[in-house]
Amino acid sequence: MLHPFSNSEIDKLGNAIIYLAERIRPLSKTKLLKLIYLIEEYAVRTYGLPFFNLDFSVWKLGPVSRDVFVDLSSDEPVLLTNYITRTISDGSVFIAPKKAFSDEEFSDNEMDLLEHIVETFQTTSATELIQLTHRKHSLWYLTAQENGVLEHLESGHLNSTEIPIDFSRLLESMPLKKEIYQDQLSYLRNTKSLMYRSFRGVFQLFRFQGRFLSCDQQLGVPS
Repeated sequence: MLHPFSNSEIDKLGNAIIYLAERIRPLSKTKLLKLIYLIEEYAVRTYGLPFFNLDFSVWKLGPVSRDVFVDLSSDEPVLLTNYITRTISDGSVFIAPKKAFSDEEFSDNEMDLLEHIVETFQTTSATELIQLTHRKHSLWYLTAQENGVLEHLESGHLNSTEIPIDFSRLLESMPLKKEIYQDQLSYLRNTKSLMYRSFRGVFQLFRFQGRFLSCDQQLGVPS
């Protein structure tokens, strides 16, 4: 499966989820999705740096990373297959760690932030976290309002959109930190784009070679 994530990014996301799931039990899919967003928001606000470098969109239940949502909602996760297990109870999905946490991908500041998130939201319900991300003047609220979808989302007539969350808005009063954030984001996304094109090229080459191999086999050409 093609996806725009490096092994390092997947390992960081997977281990962050393991960290949360080891300390918050039970951990529902909805609560996890909210915590992943809050980690990113806190990292940008505090350090002016992205934590996961995920894209978040405006959805009914708050800002959501579609890639993570799809993986957590799949019977057999792809991105996170080596990190989590899924169980279903009373119609809800719960996430548990598949292996022990590794801190190799995290700086000291990032470890402090993960600890802060757990301490702050360990006993907060998924519903309360949704209300937190929906609060007036939040990025979700402002983005939905400016794009004319706030009422549709709040009424339930719309469940998801492709409207992106712009974290740089958190740094409007901190121009230097905002510039650092935008430079880092640009670098990471350019790197991701190059990696994806390179991977896609290799994938297409294998497909191309596979067609020739298939023809050779059909014609009885010895290998």
